[in-house]
Amino acid sequence: MLVPLTTAVIVAVGVLAVMALVYMIVDRLVDDGMLLVTAIVELSLLVLAVVSAFAQARVTGTGQGATMLAYALTLPLIPPVVVFIALKEKTRWAMGVVIAGAFTVGVMAYRILQIWNLHGPV
Repeated sequence: MLVPLTTAVIVAVGVLAVMALVYMIVDRLVDDGMLLVTAIVELSLLVLAVVSAFAQARVTGTGQGATMLAYALTLPLIPPVVVFIALKEKTRWAMGVVIAGAFTVGVMAYRILQIWNLHGPV
C-alpha cells in the first residue's frame, strides 16, 4: 500500500510543480485550480502520514522507521504554508515558492519510498 500511495503523491506534487511553473511563465497568481490541486496533494499527504505511522513499526534498521515517520508527519505542513505565502505574495515569484515547496515534498516522499524499499519488509 505504501509504494503506490507514495508514487501517487510524487505524481500529484509533480502536477502541482508543473502547474506552478506554467503560472510563473504566464505571470498568473494562485487561483481555484491551483488550490484544488493543492487540496488533493494535502489529502494524499495526510493519508500517507497515517499509513506511514502504521508501517513504520515494520521498518528495520537503526532509526529508519523514525526517520520515515518524521518525514511523513512533516510533509502535510509544507503545501498549506507555501500556498499561503503565494497568496500573500503578489508577484511572479510567488509561484517559485510553490515550485520549491513541491520539489521539497517530492524529494521527501521519494525518501520515504526509498526507506521503505531498503528497510521495509521483504
